[in-house]
Amino acid sequence: MDKEQFDYVAKRADILVSSNASTQVTKDAAQAWKDAVAADDSYEAVEAATAQLLDILEGRPTTIDGVIAFAEGPAREMFGEEAAAHLLARQQQRKEQGAKFCDCDACTAASEILAEFGRIEL
Repeated sequence: MDKEQFDYVAKRADILVSSNASTQVTKDAAQAWKDAVAADDSYEAVEAATAQLLDILEGRPTTIDGVIAFAEGPAREMFGEEAAAHLLARQQQRKEQGAKFCDCDACTAASEILAEFGRIEL
């Protein structure tokens, strides 16, 4: 992994660690990556840590259909009818424009990392 790609992952790992939208599993995986590369920045160690991070992130970003289902159901109770309706309309529009994943900061960071390594298409 070159420095540019390393910096790309590091920036998104920081987002995953700090985001309120990240699950604990995602936060832990991103922190484990950061800890591993801080402890040993050799090519082999970085590659191994990155492979582990990718394996954990696969399937984690919420799909656009998952966000729409959330907006149609639980979001109503959590955020109220008006906010849920706004979320639903925005996500339906994003889907029509070709979006595949949730646009929260955590899902965006995870999907960008996965796409960078060819694990998903954005």
